Amino acid sequence: MTYPWWQGAAVYQIYPRSFADANGDGVGDLRGITAHLGHVASLGVDAIWISPFYTSPMADFGYDVADYCDVDPVFGTLADFDALIARAHDVGLRVITDQVWSHTSDRHPWFVQSRATRDGDKADWYVWADAKPDGSPPNNWQSVFGGPAWTWDARRQQYYLHTFLKEQPQLNVRNPAVQEALLGVGRFWLDRGVDGFRLDAINHAMGAADLRDNPPAPPSNKPRTRSFDFQQKTHSQDQPDMLPFVERIRALTDEYEARFSVAEIGGDESDWVRKAYTQPGRLETAYGFDFLYADHLTPAAVRAALSQWPGAAGEGWPSWAFENHDAPRAVSRWALPEHRDAFARAKMVLLAGLRGNIFLYQGEELGLTQTAVPFEKLRDPEAIANWPLTLSRDGARTPMPWSAEGAGHGFTSGEPWLPFGSDHAAMAVDVQEAEAASLLHWTRSVLAMRRAQPALRWGTLRFVEAPADVVAFERAHDGERLLCVVNLSPEPIEVAVRYGEVLLSCGVEGARFAGYGALIARVA
Repeated sequence: MTYPWWQGAAVYQIYPRSFADANGDGVGDLRGITAHLGHVASLGVDAIWISPFYTSPMADFGYDVADYCDVDPVFGTLADFDALIARAHDVGLRVITDQVWSHTSDRHPWFVQSRATRDGDKADWYVWADAKPDGSPPNNWQSVFGGPAWTWDARRQQYYLHTFLKEQPQLNVRNPAVQEALLGVGRFWLDRGVDGFRLDAINHAMGAADLRDNPPAPPSNKPRTRSFDFQQKTHSQDQPDMLPFVERIRALTDEYEARFSVAEIGGDESDWVRKAYTQPGRLETAYGFDFLYADHLTPAAVRAALSQWPGAAGEGWPSWAFENHDAPRAVSRWALPEHRDAFARAKMVLLAGLRGNIFLYQGEELGLTQTAVPFEKLRDPEAIANWPLTLSRDGARTPMPWSAEGAGHGFTSGEPWLPFGSDHAAMAVDVQEAEAASLLHWTRSVLAMRRAQPALRWGTLRFVEAPADVVAFERAHDGERLLCVVNLSPEPIEVAVRYGEVLLSCGVEGARFAGYGALIARVA
């Protein structure tokens, strides 16, 4: 059987502000990405996903788009993007771009026209609603970043909806004209050669048409730092009415050869939403937040997440990530400092063993830690608003250290937009390139194995009995059976599983698995 290129693919996320700065202004850019695509290709990934680089006032650092079809000057030009595409394809990398279709910037010309009058041709392109008789917002929906999801606009004498910042007004994706405009944006980038899209917060793009109140969330032991946490999002997201537009997105990408789209689906009920979005005729895959915000990585958590995707007939294809630009670095969440190197190796084995697509975030191959960015240097609007109760997203967005030497560590010749982690110079690319036993070289070995083994890329997954702190599963495809065993504890443990030829291991001698020991072997 021939599989599409994307099925079982490894995708590397690039956050352009922090990857590489070619012009010395302290902010990463497209030419910086292009210059370092050789490094990305050497990892053995199949594609890159680039976070937004479009024209933006940067209230949310690119996720507030003011022009979907141009490059923000801080990142370069359309010609720079075309050069990036060409270079990526030359080195064997597909390119997936972020599409932010649930909201725009409040400076987007569409919103400027929409707020100007209730009678213009863009009047219904955003979600507007009248105040209640007492002047309060139309319903009780809350913003992800805290506070009401509605802002009063004196021009229209109405409230507009914003699931995120007030500078990110919600598009009325129910409007056929808005759908056509967004599909036109997609066609613009597909015509430039992109290989697919990552659809940001796409399950937020449509709320209930009647704007019903959300019910309160049930009691929980989890701390609630945002008003958003006090509600079930029954009516503000995850609406089945969105699915016909999802099918239109798929129909668009199917007009082009070998394209691929992945939906970002967050929320407490994300499992059924991901399945709905990836039914036949819809998107190829979706990923959620099973691991991105988990306080601990446990065998039970792995079982719970993977068991939702058993590979039943008609089921969509899952995707998994342990890190991204919105979540704290996994090595800092899941391991004590003295165990981080061993844990990072085990984590990479586990990720590569999972059934589905896998996403790596820039610097994950180096084991970068979460940076404690002081308040005066924070740039993340959520962290500033909720200081000190919200863990800053900036701590995972610090610049990529390409070299140990120099103030800019090969990222920039200027002042970096965020500070480096104090321990990141020792983890720099040039340091790890020179060390045969480094995590960087280990990552290449692990990803090479995943690419070479059909059972890891496309095979079924069956969990195997193992001690409480150990996750073990079998991957099988076309008569080939592989065993993946990972000790998720810092303590050594005896694991009574039989295995044959060891394809890759760290910290394993026979049945003894050191703390964070892991292996992939043929089934005996």
